[in-house]
Amino acid sequence: MTSLHPHKSTARDMTSGPIWRQLVLFALPLMLGNVFQMLYNTVDSIIVGNFVSKQALAAIGSTTMITNMMVFFFNGFSVGASVMIGQYFGARDMEKLHRAIETTMAATFLLSFLFSGAGVLAVESLLRMMSTPDDVFADAALYLRIYIGGISGLLIYNMGSGILRAVGDSTRPLYFLIFTSLLNIALDLFFVIVLKTGIAGAAIATIISQAVSGAAILVLLTRTKDIYRLSWRELRLDWPILRRIFGVGLPAGIQSVITAFSNIFVQSYVNVFGSDVMAGWASYNKLDQFIMLPMQSMAMAATTFVSQNVGAGEDRRADRGTAASLLLTCGITGSIIALLIVFAPSAVRLFSPDSEVIRFGVLFIRTNCAFLLFNCINHVLAGALRGRGDSRGPMIIMLSCFVALRQTYLYLITHFYANTPRIVGIGYPVGWTSCCAVMLLYFFWKRHRRLADEKKRSGAR
Repeated sequence: MTSLHPHKSTARDMTSGPIWRQLVLFALPLMLGNVFQMLYNTVDSIIVGNFVSKQALAAIGSTTMITNMMVFFFNGFSVGASVMIGQYFGARDMEKLHRAIETTMAATFLLSFLFSGAGVLAVESLLRMMSTPDDVFADAALYLRIYIGGISGLLIYNMGSGILRAVGDSTRPLYFLIFTSLLNIALDLFFVIVLKTGIAGAAIATIISQAVSGAAILVLLTRTKDIYRLSWRELRLDWPILRRIFGVGLPAGIQSVITAFSNIFVQSYVNVFGSDVMAGWASYNKLDQFIMLPMQSMAMAATTFVSQNVGAGEDRRADRGTAASLLLTCGITGSIIALLIVFAPSAVRLFSPDSEVIRFGVLFIRTNCAFLLFNCINHVLAGALRGRGDSRGPMIIMLSCFVALRQTYLYLITHFYANTPRIVGIGYPVGWTSCCAVMLLYFFWKRHRRLADEKKRSGAR
């Protein structure tokens, strides 16, 4: 059998050792890394909102849902790759682990090229679909074309870091993100304030920084002497492994893409109120994304922890890891929410000094943020289920609640009751709370079936 650690390894074996310690040591770099990754667009928004105009801030905010569609699809693909690689790692099957890594990166290069080209061509159609106002449209289209045209660096980075996460290495991707986030801030200031290039400069700064992070992760994977080394000579698509990766990753990607696509329609409900509400909504969304970081990081930790332990045959340990992930996520997220609700005006003021923008940003924060605790349960349980290879169930539940129910609510409430910014904003909590109830029922039903099957197998022996 191939040695798991032939030398001092950066991989983390999560099939033994204290569960809480394993989860925290793995999730903390992920969380910090996600904070720095979020800084890419957030810094764009802060600098543009303060040094260009509130229309430019609204333009960046209105493009977030579109760029998220591409990123989320690749994140779903990354989940599938992480689960397969994590299970091969846990089972000590090094041959399949290497084939999965080469297959993952080959598919990434192909898909990023196709998605980038298609995305640039669809920019104006997507912005019209969102009812983007005329005073925002030109800036939004310009920012989006530049951003999508250079998005391959981000997609390659995300996929490469997904490979590292699968083997328990969440630390070194953090170093790259810290460096490139600081680079992005410096370039933003240079292009927007010094060169006066406006919203285009913010987009160019972002794609340069993302290209550097993508190149860095490729160099790391290529030059490492560890078990997850990427071999360019063996870069090819292994169709059986690719089918398994897509079997887990495609439902997660489809769910994220459709949810992001449906949020384009949510944005269209916001856009009818004009640029003040749009900028307030954009500010709230940036802050909301930071609140989401602990749950997203712990969901990734749960996926890796569960996949490695399932691969090693440690089902009970996988369940204990899921419970610990839930407790950690709710505690951290609840603390952040409490602080943000208290200091909401100061937080929104980071993005714009305009009093109306601040008023609407605070309105959305104090209406929605507390409900994000329900979303902690959604993300961690979905991550744990995917770690066991079940991606279809979470996909169906989340699409039903985040898309179908949310869009139904928005249509009925705005057409037959009232149409105000607060009522539109509540569309998100409606999806989160309903999803939480259904996800809990599904998770425990699946667990009951699994334990019953184990009992039957034990009785048969």
